[in-house]
Amino acid sequence: MSKFLKGTMILMVSIFITKILGFINRIVVARLIGEEGVGLYMIVFPTFILVVTITQFGLPVAISRSVATALAKGDHAKIKKILAVSLAITLSLSLIFTPLLLFMAPTLSKVLFTDPRTYYPLVAITPTIPMIAVSSVLRGYFQGKQNMKPAAYSQIIEQITRILLIVVLTKKFLPMGIEYAAAGAMAAAAIGELASLVYLLTMFKIKKNFRLRKRFFTAVHSGKETAKELLDVAIPTTGGRMIGSLSWFFEPIVVTQSLAIAGVAAMTATKEYGVLTGYALPVMFLPSFVTLALSTSLVPAISEAYAKQQHRLLEYRIQEALRFCLISGGLAVLLLYLYAEPLMQFMYHSTNGTRFIQLLAPFFLFYYYQGPLQAVLQALNLANTAMINSLIGAVVKLAVIYIFASQPQFGIYGAALGIAVGTLLVTLLHLASVFKKISLSLDLRQYGKFLLILTAVLFLSDWMNHFLAATTNGLSYLLAGGTFTAVIYGLLALILGLITKQDMAKLRLKK
Repeated sequence: MSKFLKGTMILMVSIFITKILGFINRIVVARLIGEEGVGLYMIVFPTFILVVTITQFGLPVAISRSVATALAKGDHAKIKKILAVSLAITLSLSLIFTPLLLFMAPTLSKVLFTDPRTYYPLVAITPTIPMIAVSSVLRGYFQGKQNMKPAAYSQIIEQITRILLIVVLTKKFLPMGIEYAAAGAMAAAAIGELASLVYLLTMFKIKKNFRLRKRFFTAVHSGKETAKELLDVAIPTTGGRMIGSLSWFFEPIVVTQSLAIAGVAAMTATKEYGVLTGYALPVMFLPSFVTLALSTSLVPAISEAYAKQQHRLLEYRIQEALRFCLISGGLAVLLLYLYAEPLMQFMYHSTNGTRFIQLLAPFFLFYYYQGPLQAVLQALNLANTAMINSLIGAVVKLAVIYIFASQPQFGIYGAALGIAVGTLLVTLLHLASVFKKISLSLDLRQYGKFLLILTAVLFLSDWMNHFLAATTNGLSYLLAGGTFTAVIYGLLALILGLITKQDMAKLRLKK
């Protein structure tokens, strides 16, 4: 099995485990602090991610790509310069923006978020920023070497630590108020990040074959060419991520302000936004463990093939990634659409958010393509193109949210519609950009078979679910129905040739 595929599988399993652990966290938080507490958490989180994006400066992708290229050329001395320059940049930025965010927290909570209670969770999560800055550099280093285990295990450690602390801290602060309980949940996340960083530092010390601290500043000063190479990828990558982060930052602001125009009270708006982004969207993001693994593995793998001018390998890896997206994304959409209500009831003891999932599920097939396509663009030196695509999608998303969420007849569903439109647009733009750069073949018969399978599975599952509803309920209904849908989907995919023995044989090809 190729290193690319092996790394993808390791990441796929670890991200799946991480997402399951993350769901345990979300379920615990939702049951302890409710929709309003989750709303406070989710309103604050985009601001934190925006600052993290600034401090990372797009370097994780650039490090991964540059380390992979340096290894392909046998230039081991350059790797130390890559790490030294990257750490100098990220630590400097984190030391600037961490205190700045603490200083601005009162204004952000009162003026922009329209809910002063968001101050406490925002302050609780801010100290995590320098930890993530260093962790991101180390993850980029390991991913560039196509060693996915340290990054994978660190995420699992972070989630387990958070689970162990979240109940204790949330319950401890809950009597003081819902805002303090939300801050407790953020504090648990911060300690989890610290545990993750300690593990990554330990693994780096064990695995590296050079002394990073020896002549560190000399490496930084002599690394101007390396810095330029990193920034050539990092700046447009940061631009793309900044657009996404800014879009996410403005999203709760636009939503709460639009709902205020529609006559929705601030407390109600916080609850509704919490249901959409804290209940429904995390369920829909869960299947993306496949595409997240692909995205992470694709950057060094595509960069290596591109640097060596191995065009057949390049096309093979892209086609395999798109195939994984189609097969896994199609099953995810079916399960989410058909079993949204029992899934929400099982997880949160509430069916709130069911209609959001059913509305967004068809659009999320395109979301599952988005990460791998963006990774391909970055690896092909088209980060600027990805940035422009993301900008267009972000502007359209926020415009749609404002237009529809400010109307009483749409309300919070206007925000869901904006998310759907933005997701669809960005993915289509990314796909067009990849096809413009590389002459990939598009098998229309494959997509015709896919649509036929979706239609058949929907019909058969609906028939089976009528029977199951009369004989089972709750978790039994969810498990029986979900298993039936997944088995029928897999069988039809095999019968119609969407999945073939030849495809499985290709997975064993060596790079």
